[in-house]
Amino acid sequence: NSIEFTGALHTAVVKQVRLKNPSRSSLVYNVILVGRDARLFSLPKGHTVTIPPLKQGFVNVEFTFRFLHPAEALLILISNKVDGIHGATLTFALKSEVKYIELAGTMKCKSPCYEL
Repeated sequence: NSIEFTGALHTAVVKQVRLKNPSRSSLVYNVILVGRDARLFSLPKGHTVTIPPLKQGFVNVEFTFRFLHPAEALLILISNKVDGIHGATLTFALKSEVKYIELAGTMKCKSPCYEL
């Protein structure tokens, strides 16, 4: 599974990963980001998510487009054992692509092209 972040340079995009818990016990996941560009991604709601029994939980991943080159990382969710229940480890590929650059402003300058 992969999550793609697209947007304009210097903007932030938040993607949400929905996790369902079909069991009758709570699931707790530790969330980590690894890879070449992992430092460019962030987890605004923290590195732990708890999913109540028969409910769903969400992991928010934020990316701010600071560079033109594509960024890549892995989002890994590792289950903690709670009430004897151990959830599956989940992995998602994170990829970014700058689609456009917004004009910040214009500036007029006058300068001679050549002077002796």
